[in-house]
Amino acid sequence: MFDIYTIDLFIIGLLLLVVTLASGWITRLPLSFALIYLLVGIFLSPYGLGLIQLRRDGIFNAELLEKISEFVVIVSVYGCGLKIIRPLNLWVWDITFRLVVILMPISIFGLAAVGKFFLGMSWGEAILLGAILAPTDPVLASEVQLTDTNDRDELRFGLTSEGGLNDALAFPFVYFGIYALKDDNWNNWFKEWVAIDLLWAIAAGIFMGILVPKVIVWIDQKLQKRRSADKLMEDFVSISIILLTYTSTEFINGYGFLAVFFAGLVVQRSYHNSDKPLAQLEFIEQLEKLLEVGTILLLGSILLFKPMLNYAFQSLVVIILLFLFIRPVGVWISTIGKRPLSSHRHNLHPGTRWLFGWFGIRGVGSLYYLAYAFGNGLKGEAAEKIAWITYTTIVVSVIVHGISATPLMNWYEAHIANQQRSTLPTTIDEFD
Repeated sequence: MFDIYTIDLFIIGLLLLVVTLASGWITRLPLSFALIYLLVGIFLSPYGLGLIQLRRDGIFNAELLEKISEFVVIVSVYGCGLKIIRPLNLWVWDITFRLVVILMPISIFGLAAVGKFFLGMSWGEAILLGAILAPTDPVLASEVQLTDTNDRDELRFGLTSEGGLNDALAFPFVYFGIYALKDDNWNNWFKEWVAIDLLWAIAAGIFMGILVPKVIVWIDQKLQKRRSADKLMEDFVSISIILLTYTSTEFINGYGFLAVFFAGLVVQRSYHNSDKPLAQLEFIEQLEKLLEVGTILLLGSILLFKPMLNYAFQSLVVIILLFLFIRPVGVWISTIGKRPLSSHRHNLHPGTRWLFGWFGIRGVGSLYYLAYAFGNGLKGEAAEKIAWITYTTIVVSVIVHGISATPLMNWYEAHIANQQRSTLPTTIDEFD
């Protein structure tokens, strides 16, 4: 007799072989890898073969999901930072500023209003739901993000930088919702929230995201001059940067996700040899793809039909309003007067604005915030409602965004992208 662990490894190995060998066909189809992993996860769940189980005696292991999704997100946001070669000035990052500073609060409070007035939640529960579902996911959105460091596309840059930043900047609102759940008298904690969870944690994240990778790269380059590192081991420098940046920032109560994204930006600019960050990016992308497999398999394995049906109406309300109203209208408001970098005369193409609105992909980041909330006071009926709305929203996002990504991006490339991309610089120096 084979144990379940051995069978799990066999099936995962078979899955990786199939999607790898068939990747050339899959990328041409209106089908995402995440959708395949999700279906396989359901097949391996208690509804299928019962080979993956995150529940024991009916109790869900939220801590395991939190740790796995946390690591996937920090790897992904570091990769987002590594892909971006643009200089750090407001003109170049204008679209990012709009998507993070304007769009995300619109999304959070739009979802909170839905939770409060349509789903009967308290304000604390509603804001927590908004913070969990507002961020665009950096992991599952990889198909619509920058393809490499030479990609000059405005849409892909905006979605990449948004995915790298908004997972971190949703955290203050996650804390806000958790505090409001524990104490509905905001006067007792609001000033502390502003000072620590909003101002200090963001500032600390940015500072550590610059300092730690700068120090590591400096040490790396100094030592490499004396004796080169083993080629097989060299890519592990990127893992050390991720882990040291993240943990150092968490030690001082900063936002580690934010720090790791900035670490990617810093590393891309700090090596004298430009091949080093490119090699790191290739390694990180491979690691991210592997971690995505495990995370989406776990998501598929924890889905239960009965609670999903029980909260189907509430989930449907959230999904329809988020995908078809809150995100698109928020993007339209956020991009008013926005001009593409390739032109000083014309506003952003309406098709580009529409695609920004559509590709608000939900995924691993939302899983992390949900699991984090479970460990910090979210429980009872509110926990059940928020959890199954979140799971259902992610599943629908995997399906509809996965199916639509290839044809929509092909249409975008054929009709819009070349017009906006043609005169953009290719290097940081050319931007300057």
